[in-house]
Amino acid sequence: MPAGLRTVILLSFVLAVGFLLIILSCALWQNWLPLLVALIFVLAPLPNALFSHCGSDELSSYESSAPVDLGRFITALFVVTGFALPIVLAHSHVIDAKACVMSITGGGLVYATILAYSAAFSQEESDYD
Repeated sequence: MPAGLRTVILLSFVLAVGFLLIILSCALWQNWLPLLVALIFVLAPLPNALFSHCGSDELSSYESSAPVDLGRFITALFVVTGFALPIVLAHSHVIDAKACVMSITGGGLVYATILAYSAAFSQEESDYD
C-alpha cells in the first residue's frame, strides 16, 4: 500500500472520530449548540489558505506581508473561538461539562486532521518550474 494512501486512510479515520465526538456531544445531551464547533473548525483554515498567496512578491525583503498576517490572525480567531465557545456554553450551563470536553476534543481532532492533510499534501514550489 502506498504511503499516500495510508496517510489518507489514517486522516479520514481521525476526522471521522472527531466528527463522531462532536455529534455525540450534541446527541447525548439533546443540545445541538456544540455542533457550531465543527463548523468553526472546518472554516478555520480558510482565511490562512486564501491569504497565503497574497503579497508573495519575490523582491520583498520581508518574510511575510500584511495580507498573510491578516489571514493568520483571522485563522487564530477561529481556532480560539472553536475552543472557547464550548467552555463559555458550559460555564453558562447551556451545555453539560462532558459535552464541552467531547466537543473540544472532537474539534481539536477535526482541526488537526485538516492541518495534517494540508501539511502532508502541500505542493512546494521548486525553482525549476
